[in-house]
Amino acid sequence: MESSLFRTAISILLAIVVVVALFLIMRTLIDGNFVNPEVDDRMVAELVRLPDDIELQNSTPKPDKAEDPEEPPPDMEMEQLDVNMDVDIENVAPRANINISIGTGTMAQGDGEYLPIVKVAPIYPRRAQTRGISGYCIVEYTVTTSGAIRDPRAVDCQPSGVFDKASVKASLKFKYKPRVVDGEPIEVAGVRNKFTYELE
Repeated sequence: MESSLFRTAISILLAIVVVVALFLIMRTLIDGNFVNPEVDDRMVAELVRLPDDIELQNSTPKPDKAEDPEEPPPDMEMEQLDVNMDVDIENVAPRANINISIGTGTMAQGDGEYLPIVKVAPIYPRRAQTRGISGYCIVEYTVTTSGAIRDPRAVDCQPSGVFDKASVKASLKFKYKPRVVDGEPIEVAGVRNKFTYELE
């Protein structure tokens, strides 16, 4: 037991001596002018302030400002396009022509009149095709505010009862730009379209 107490006391004394020795070595390093060779070899940049009266010049001059054009470019004039609304159905053996005709007194003159946008060719009735019958049919309808077709009816067909159904069915697929009066679209009644049926 005495030996363990003796060993403990010696260990404590040695620890105190080591701590005091380290403390003294650190103090001498801090107080002395210790020179680090790595830091001493490095070059330190010096900042020099130039006098205010010296003008600095850039190595590349700035480009000159672009001159403003003296006259603006001329205004582009809009060309009116000539739109042909004929329906090409040459790939179909029997031919049906579409002609639009307007009933009297149904369309007032002025800006914003209705215009046909889509016209669909009718299907040539099979019975008329096999019998070699040709003719025409005039269909009358109302162009709505949305440009669709409403209440189509056959008014004049030759021969009677042959081309009526095909003409009315084709006219239901038409699409118009509606008539506009005072900025509001309005319906136009009594618009007529003539379908001509010819065998080639």
